[in-house]
Amino acid sequence: MSALLFALVITSAQILLGLAMLCGAYRMLRGPRAQDRALGLDSLYVSGMLLLITYGVQTGRTLYFEAALVIALLGFTGTVAIGKFLMRGEVIE
Repeated sequence: MSALLFALVITSAQILLGLAMLCGAYRMLRGPRAQDRALGLDSLYVSGMLLLITYGVQTGRTLYFEAALVIALLGFTGTVAIGKFLMRGEVIE
């Protein structure tokens, strides 16, 4: 019973994370301002990273955790670069 409940919770979390990714993609594509699009991209990569982590927990493979770590590092760097570009107009000084 416990394994069935765990599988149900993981599957429902994956469905909800997929819906969160759709909401983030919508905000990224239809955002009225550049700041809204940057936040949409930020929420999209965080949701994708969490979706990979739930796949890793479900399957027990460590490859998904490593991919989530790479997405987290690149997503953070991208968010900082976009924020710096929106504030100053240039990324590299």
